[in-house]
Amino acid sequence: MGLSIRAYAQHRGVSHTAVAKAIKAGRIPQEPDGSVDPVKADAAWDRNTIARGDGEAGDARSGVPNLQTSRAIREAYAARLAKLDFEERTGKLISADQVKVETFNLARRLRDRIQQLPRRVAPQIVAAVVRQPDVREVEALLDAEIHEALSELVR
Repeated sequence: MGLSIRAYAQHRGVSHTAVAKAIKAGRIPQEPDGSVDPVKADAAWDRNTIARGDGEAGDARSGVPNLQTSRAIREAYAARLAKLDFEERTGKLISADQVKVETFNLARRLRDRIQQLPRRVAPQIVAAVVRQPDVREVEALLDAEIHEALSELVR
């Protein structure tokens, strides 16, 4: 034998509108005659409803967090944002756009410097080969020029 919605609400210690909302949301079953079986409904209420500190209920099946969980999530994100702001202000964090621009400029300088190598080293290589053809001397000239080019980029 089932209870009326108002009687079940009194049994649960909640308002009849809370029971009506739980029925409408599918958190508790309603018998075909419109009554509420307290045994079935109590089990379903406990299984499907998350009690909140403010007296409201969240729906566990729909994934809607309760107020306390929502506040905890908001506070966690606020803490993360505060940490990012702190790290940015202390220089531990820089923007991705700034990194992209600096990387692009560095790559451009490296490209330009490497393209200049033949014009800068060719006369020295020719002079070294004319004097005495020695592969080690040509390698040493190229190594020195490449080292200088890369050192300029670090400055």
